[in-house]
Amino acid sequence: MTLSWSSSGLDLHLDLRGAGRRRAGLEAALRAAIQDGRLPAGTLLPSTRGLARDLGLSRGTVTAAYDQLAEEGFLTTRPGAGTTVAGLPSRTPEAEPPSPHPPPPRHDLRPGRPDLSAFPTTAWLAATRRVLTGARPEVFAAGDPQGRIELRQALADYLGRTRGVVATPDRIVITSGYYQGVRLLSGVLASAGTALAAVEDPGHNIFRQAVQRSGITTTPLTVDPEGARIDLIPPDAGAVFLTPSHQYPTGVPLHPARRQAVCAWARATGGVIVEDDYDGEFRYDRQPVGALQGIAPDHVVYCGTASKTLGPALRLAWMVLPRHLVPDVVRAKQDADLYTETLSQLVLADLITRHTYDRHIRAARLRYRRRRAVLLDRVAAVTGLTVQGVPAGLHSLLLLPDDGPSEPEALARCAAHGVAVRGLAELHHAPRDRPQGLLIGFAAPSESAYLPALTALLTAFTPDSPPR
Repeated sequence: MTLSWSSSGLDLHLDLRGAGRRRAGLEAALRAAIQDGRLPAGTLLPSTRGLARDLGLSRGTVTAAYDQLAEEGFLTTRPGAGTTVAGLPSRTPEAEPPSPHPPPPRHDLRPGRPDLSAFPTTAWLAATRRVLTGARPEVFAAGDPQGRIELRQALADYLGRTRGVVATPDRIVITSGYYQGVRLLSGVLASAGTALAAVEDPGHNIFRQAVQRSGITTTPLTVDPEGARIDLIPPDAGAVFLTPSHQYPTGVPLHPARRQAVCAWARATGGVIVEDDYDGEFRYDRQPVGALQGIAPDHVVYCGTASKTLGPALRLAWMVLPRHLVPDVVRAKQDADLYTETLSQLVLADLITRHTYDRHIRAARLRYRRRRAVLLDRVAAVTGLTVQGVPAGLHSLLLLPDDGPSEPEALARCAAHGVAVRGLAELHHAPRDRPQGLLIGFAAPSESAYLPALTALLTAFTPDSPPR
């Protein structure tokens, strides 16, 4: 008899090869599966009738094997409850390897995440039910590498209305997060001959490294109070990566004159501008500044994501591309992972078209504006600390005084008080003398956790405050 699968309501894989007598072979196979942990304590076994039918044995043979293993203490049989694997106290379990992930911090003020406790669970569940109720069978087939047309149409309408993006569904590609979008686009640009790209300094190091992995060399554009220094773009650069609405990490927007300048550069050279608009919806003192893409839609790749509005676990992002880039990016997406998961695309499309997504963002905008105001008020009471950046986004840059702790010392103080933040130094393109600071993610904690986290953070800068 060979390897067999039970299909009697419960799948059970047993090795009955070379078993000799059938009952002895079944007993040996079950005993081995229990001893090596493949059938852990509490596992419900198939009924004797079902297992006998699936394995081609008599029911009496299976019953006798179960009875024998129950006598030996391997199985437990209770009337009406079936047969389960018993615990083996004599067995010493192998020690589990230590987790590669450190325990979560007591107070998490790291930047880059929304308040995940405010995820619109009820609305997402309702949209999922609507999608599944009306779903055609083809929804569960292989997807379109460009993304579901329902989501691309919804995004074209939404981005045009809220961000001033010039978009049609045929110019949108759905990706599994912004990181994948950067990797796909960088690969396409590199294949087309782009060897040098300009990136903001400081800027997001993970995405800068993604560009470099495609074979493109990056050169820094210094960021000052008016945003990236567009005048520093080298003549041979083929692409520029920017966060124009709310620069990461300094929090300054790109000055209107520089917006015009970088678009003029792209028109004159044929270069590509990659616009990361990851938190463009969150401006607290005025209407959000429109996307750069609206000025030069044939030269700007607009990138957005649900990671900062809903949550990064969804792995949903989008690119609005110049038409000539669409075929190559779609092919790159197909080569990477065929397509982005379909159901969540349809659910997001439902939320957008019903304006539930708008209402969620508006509520988050009010909540984050209040949190930022509390941060500024608390920081004002601590000598030497200043907050840089316009009222926008999900984080603020806390600059450290020249006569205060260094950035490594400040990070150590925060850690000693159980607060996780991010330092500014690691985001610079190259190490050199730079302003020192901490990135404070005021959006990340839940409502109940925010004030305790903020108190612990500022306590770390209070003289003689003991660690907690």
